[in-house]
Amino acid sequence: MRGQVSSWICLSVLASILVSCSGQESGSSERALSPAKTPSPVGGQGSLNAGGEGSAATPVPAAEEPKLSANPDTAAKPQAAPTEAAPSRTATDAVYGGSGTTPATTAPQSPGSAAGDRKTLSWYYMKKGKGQVPRFPADTAAMTGDRKALWVGTGKKVYLTIDTGGALGDKEELLRALKDNGAKANFFIAGYNVKKDPEFIRRIVQDGHLLANHTMTHKDMTLMTDDEVRKEITDFAALVKEVTGQPDAPYFRFPYGRYSQHLVKLVSDMGYTSVFWSTAMRDWEPRKNGAEDPYNDIMGNLHEGNIILMHQGSPENIEALDRIVRSIQQAGYTFARLDELEPPK
Repeated sequence: MRGQVSSWICLSVLASILVSCSGQESGSSERALSPAKTPSPVGGQGSLNAGGEGSAATPVPAAEEPKLSANPDTAAKPQAAPTEAAPSRTATDAVYGGSGTTPATTAPQSPGSAAGDRKTLSWYYMKKGKGQVPRFPADTAAMTGDRKALWVGTGKKVYLTIDTGGALGDKEELLRALKDNGAKANFFIAGYNVKKDPEFIRRIVQDGHLLANHTMTHKDMTLMTDDEVRKEITDFAALVKEVTGQPDAPYFRFPYGRYSQHLVKLVSDMGYTSVFWSTAMRDWEPRKNGAEDPYNDIMGNLHEGNIILMHQGSPENIEALDRIVRSIQQAGYTFARLDELEPPK
C-alpha cells in the first residue's frame, strides 16, 4: 500500500512539472509571434506633412529616416521602373513637409567640413492662413552668400516646379495643359528619365520651360561622399547638354528634400542654386478624392511667390493641372521660370 501511495505521489508531481513547462513554452511562443512595436510616423502637432494643414507651433524633430531615400520618394538604388513612393511613412512625412531635422545621419566627412554642417535635414514648411506665405525652417537663415537657395519668391508670381524622379506619367496632357494656358514650368528630372525619353526632354526646352538638375540617379545625397555628389550633378549636366544641345539651368533640387548645410554650399560652389518649395502634396501616393485633392491642396495654399512642388508621376496631378493653372491665373497670378524669381529681402 505504501508503495502504491509513493507511486501515486510521484506521478502527480511529474504531471505538475509537465503542465508548468507547457505553460512556459506557450508564453514564449506568443511573445515571439507578437509583432514588434513600430515607431510612430514622423510629424504631429506643429508639423506640415506634405503640404497639408499645419499649425504655427515649433515642428517636432523627425525620426531618422530609412537609408533611401526618403520617399520619401526606395531610391537608394536606381530601378528599372523608379518610383517616388517611400519605403516607409516615416520617411515621407519628413520629406515633403514633415518635421524638420533628421538627427544622427551624416555623410562621410571631408577635410575642413564642420560636423554641424553635415547634419541631415529634411525640408518642411508650416502653412498659415490662405493667401499667406508659410513659415520655413530656422536653418534658412544660414542660406546666404556662399549657400545659395530659394524656397519662396515675391509678388504675384507662381513657380510651378515639376519633379520627375519616378514615372513620367501622361506627358502629352502635361505639356498640353501648360501650352494651352501659356504657362511656363520648371522641370527637375532625374537623369535616368532623360535617358528614357530624350524627345520629351527636347520638347520641354522647345516649349520654353526651364530644365534643371535633379541628379542622375535620384539617390539620397546626404549618404554620399562629396565626390559622389559632384559626379551625380556633373553627369546630369553632361547628359542634358548631349540631349538638348544646351546646358541645364543653374538650379538644383535635392532628391527627397534631404540636404545639409554642407551640401547646399557644395552645390552652390558648383554654380547651382538649391530650390526648395512653399507648397507640396502627398502626391507620390493615390489621392483619396482624385483630381480634387491636388486642386484643393494648391489653391488652399496659394500665396505670393509660391514655389509649388508637383510630381509628374501622379495621374491626379495631371488630370487637375489645366484647372489648377486656369484658377491660379484667374486669381491674378502669373506662372514664371525660376530665373525670373526675386527672393524676399
